[in-house]
Amino acid sequence: MPKKNYQVRLTEKDIEALNHIRKNGHSSAKTIMHANILLNTNDAFPDKKKSNRELSEIFGVSLPTINKIRKTYCEEGLDAALNRKTRITPETMAKITGDFEDHVIASALSPPPKGYARWNLRLLAEHCVEKNYIVSISHMAVGTILNTNQLKPHLSKYWCIPMENDPHFIANMEDILTIYQKPYAPCCPVVCMDEKPVQLLDEIRERVSAMPMETDPETELSRPGTVQKIDSEYARMGTSSIFMFTEPLSGWGHTEALEHRKMGDFAKMMRKISETYYPDVSKIILVADNLNTHCCASFYAAFPPEIACSLMQKFEFHYTPKHGSWLNIAETELSSMSIQCLGNLRIPKIKELNERLADWERNRNQRQKGVKWQFTTKDARVKLKRLYPTPLFDD
Repeated sequence: MPKKNYQVRLTEKDIEALNHIRKNGHSSAKTIMHANILLNTNDAFPDKKKSNRELSEIFGVSLPTINKIRKTYCEEGLDAALNRKTRITPETMAKITGDFEDHVIASALSPPPKGYARWNLRLLAEHCVEKNYIVSISHMAVGTILNTNQLKPHLSKYWCIPMENDPHFIANMEDILTIYQKPYAPCCPVVCMDEKPVQLLDEIRERVSAMPMETDPETELSRPGTVQKIDSEYARMGTSSIFMFTEPLSGWGHTEALEHRKMGDFAKMMRKISETYYPDVSKIILVADNLNTHCCASFYAAFPPEIACSLMQKFEFHYTPKHGSWLNIAETELSSMSIQCLGNLRIPKIKELNERLADWERNRNQRQKGVKWQFTTKDARVKLKRLYPTPLFDD
């Protein structure tokens, strides 16, 4: 059925009123636009009339809007055409109320049902319906409530929390912090070391890189594919341990992978650090975690007494406290190495792993300017005051 063609014939009074609206500057932009449309769609002056499509392009409105203004003028008059009536909708009660949000939050913070390790969105939605908190609710709406209140019951955060009133933790912590505050001394360098176990893996199928996109004929630009398709199947090729040594103040570091991390491996790496990188220094201050292999006994287990004794005299061991691995700068270097060098690669052999580590180490030593440790003993006594034990004797 064809649309009815409304004839807009403005009277002189209407034209005068519309021109006044255009010039007074007190009407809303919407009212002024409607006045201009009516003046330019006047069928009484066909030679000055513009088509609906022309008006649509001039005022940036759709054709149905032009037709609606013409229809409203013909059926309801000028005032109705200038000021479109607002549709009145009946008020509806909100489905999600504050009380319901409280129930969702309380449920998310409570223990999950038996047989479940944690809450998920669908389980929470079903729980709310079963408890008659609401008639029906989607899991997406539950997720919106949790996001609004910054709740993520599906995540677990792990913290390295030291014990309070622990003199052993405090003693080791302040020992390390005191060492970090020492000025740079080439004759007595401070070296931090840490280890990281790595599993050697090999690909069953080759990785497939995404194909480049077609060149855009207008811009003559193309975006190369960066996505890789990785098969979930892989072959286990054994394990290895990456040793990380770093001198924070000079920006030097060395990393190397060995097959194991036994006493002999630790002793071998320590001798290499001493003879290859610090042959002329009399003392090396070593910061390490308190692992059973990180001790002078490893030297005697691996080498003759003469060599073991010389290494023992050259290295001065300082241990980070338990639950205080954040005090070891080598751990930060290991984290950077894992992200920048290893990533999601599957490396099947220790030789290939060491080649990659050597390339990363070379680039890292060229770019790194050193680490300036900011957290001091004075800061620790204020910010970590709760960890300090109550002294038995006053000053």
